[in-house]
Amino acid sequence: MSDDAAGDAVRLCVTNAKGGTGKTTVAINVAGALARRGHEVLFVDLDPQGNATEGLGFPAAYDAEPPTLLDALTSTAHRDAAGDLIRDHAELDLLPSNTDLLHAEHELTIADLVARAGSRSEVDVDPDELGRLSLNLDPGIVSGEGGHAVDQLDRVLDRIDDPYDYVLVDTPPFYGRLTDNAMYAAPNLLIPALTEATSERAIELLFDQVAVLESETGIEVSDVGVVANRVETTNEDAEMIEWFQTVFPDVPVWEVRKRVALQRAFSNGTSIFEYDDGVDMADVFLDVADSVDARFGTPEATR
Repeated sequence: MSDDAAGDAVRLCVTNAKGGTGKTTVAINVAGALARRGHEVLFVDLDPQGNATEGLGFPAAYDAEPPTLLDALTSTAHRDAAGDLIRDHAELDLLPSNTDLLHAEHELTIADLVARAGSRSEVDVDPDELGRLSLNLDPGIVSGEGGHAVDQLDRVLDRIDDPYDYVLVDTPPFYGRLTDNAMYAAPNLLIPALTEATSERAIELLFDQVAVLESETGIEVSDVGVVANRVETTNEDAEMIEWFQTVFPDVPVWEVRKRVALQRAFSNGTSIFEYDDGVDMADVFLDVADSVDARFGTPEATR
């Protein structure tokens, strides 16, 4: 295990705007595979629906009173709250989602407008007036110098002192301010996708979202790999696997086939490794973890 805090750990963003891809299941099992390889993993549930938080066994955290992750994202007074929110799980640490995150898109949009109004003289809007439209926003979270407010999660993670090898962020199933914050803080994308034609449009939207984010912020977002999920033995599945390989020629495309055990593990609040590591798809997730370790030069650890 390294001595890196969350601010220095390798950060991965698991994202796809198309719903129903099994994104959270993939995220939990990749985190479980990294943990199985001896790494300390922080799992950040940035999805306002809180599927990972409840699925990992923390429904009380999802319904908890403030301060919550929303407060850490939108208030300088609660920037350090995230460290106190972290929950211990058998395989990983969890920074939980909360029902309050349902307001995050609104709050972060206002924050973005405040930043833009403060940094661009041609925008004739009083930032203080904009701030009054928010429910929870502390205008002090944005300096206005960059003209955007997508670095809030990055700032939160930088304030977490616990040592981690990896931070894995599970995003909402849509592209907005939360997902922009996730990709800014964790610009290494792991993309779950179904082997069906509708995935093509979802990937195109992802490319567009990344291009805008890179243009506005100057960061570089990289693809780590594609996890083709719930793969079956049909012509459409084979054609989509080939399409993924063509569109992502420089990164692996892993195939996760349908297994009831994966859903049972999720219902049990664990990854497949804690539930039944004899299931064949466990090897696929271990291969993902091995590839990630190799890419970032993170050797397998011993706990």
